[in-house]
Amino acid sequence: QVQLVESGGGLVQPGGSLRLSCAASGSIFSIASMAWYRQTPGKERELVALSITGGRTNYADSVKGRCTISRDNAKNTVYLQMNSLKPEDTAVYYCNAGVTTYRGFPTNYYWGLGTQVTVSS
Repeated sequence: QVQLVESGGGLVQPGGSLRLSCAASGSIFSIASMAWYRQTPGKERELVALSITGGRTNYADSVKGRCTISRDNAKNTVYLQMNSLKPEDTAVYYCNAGVTTYRGFPTNYYWGLGTQVTVSS
């Protein structure tokens, strides 16, 4: 009913930049939040950046100053601009969105399938 599709991942050299995109589609009445998470083998999924609709943004300490989350609400799309990338940024990056599918309905959270980011020389 609600789908999130990430794009923009790939291989980048240390110090390089990458811009991830995530487009939400389906039965969407409103979106309360959009966020980026990442996960590496043996570690739990961690929040990278969060955008509360009409409100705050939040970043993990490890990426603060290097990453910027932004939104195109007309396209139900969230972006993650990543600069000065480090090998430790290597992970599968997942999009998450809090979506209301109908007026008055509660917010449910949906995940994309992820996009691989590899930072290596």
